[in-house]
Amino acid sequence: MSQSIIAKHRLLVVGTTLADLARQAMPQAAVEAVALDALDALSIRRAVADLVLIDADTGETGRLRQLIEALGQMPNAPAVLLAGSQFPGGIARALFKLERADVLDAPFTAEELVISVTVLLAPGAAPALPRSQCWSVMSAVGGAGATTLAIEMATRLATCAPRAMVGLIDLNLADGAAAAYLGAKPAMDLTEAAIAPDRMDAALLSAFATRVSGGFDLFAARRDPTAFTRHSPTAVCRLLEVACQTYDWLVVDMPRARHPWSIDVLAGSDEVLIVSELTVPALLAARALTDEIEAELNDEALPKIVLNRLAKRTFGPGPSQAEAEKALGRKVDGVITSDWEAAACSANLGGPISHHRPRSRIVRDVAALVDGLALKRAANAAKADRSVA
Repeated sequence: MSQSIIAKHRLLVVGTTLADLARQAMPQAAVEAVALDALDALSIRRAVADLVLIDADTGETGRLRQLIEALGQMPNAPAVLLAGSQFPGGIARALFKLERADVLDAPFTAEELVISVTVLLAPGAAPALPRSQCWSVMSAVGGAGATTLAIEMATRLATCAPRAMVGLIDLNLADGAAAAYLGAKPAMDLTEAAIAPDRMDAALLSAFATRVSGGFDLFAARRDPTAFTRHSPTAVCRLLEVACQTYDWLVVDMPRARHPWSIDVLAGSDEVLIVSELTVPALLAARALTDEIEAELNDEALPKIVLNRLAKRTFGPGPSQAEAEKALGRKVDGVITSDWEAAACSANLGGPISHHRPRSRIVRDVAALVDGLALKRAANAAKADRSVA
């Protein structure tokens, strides 16, 4: 069945290293191979192909991005399959704009290649990039910057995937700051859901949403010092359940203090990010918190550590990234460069840093973090789907 579907289509392989495997795996398809550096805007527009298979390991991120953007601008854009062991973060935005796209994580077999191509070429094929992703962000110590990071991550996702629904949920129910940072009015009230969690549905969820300038929906509650005692774990988990059914991407700003529902939320998250400053107490707290979460989740969603406010200077009193990783006992998964002026300006004006200071190093570093997580998640999901098939 797979070969019969593929036989009706023409494949353009960008990157000569994949050409032989493509011809071997799909002998009935019309396969044409071309080197990445041989393509220009004119030849891309003239290319006749139903699917473009791109070697992601060329190392030429700029040319890869230009190629994918050019393919997306074609009147009848072909499906795109990005294959390789490295997925440069800079191409995520272009890839998310395509109607039909998938990623294939190396190493892969000829059979896995055939399955991926078949899914994209099947009649009525929908976009293969995974949906309903939930990322939770949590500070290791107070003031580490989790709320700022959550806002910028949601903004980046909304920018990269303009057709997707993106939401940010502030679960700091007693004194959350996301609404204030965004200059928005909080509209979430879990009182009714706490009394009868089954009443929480898409309509009630919509009433809780506040559209903000970052291009996403914010779910934030008014300040209430008794909120954590009044709202049951069932109500919070039901909120997340309905939100995951409604939104393509969710970013959850988690409170640092542990609550009865905290582990349930983390266990249901696709990614858990622990945010730490570069101070010895913060690094020790991040290590302890990460160990605690890993012990309780049993590999369900292993946390990643993000270092925030990394100093630009080479010399200074704070730990370097290498020293921080030594204290943590592991490699960090992301680094956000310090830019106090941009962060303060955005907080005072209300809105994401990317709107008020788009050239800030914070914006650049968050983009790299989000794009890398999104592409890696897409690769893992696609690989899981192929194993089931």
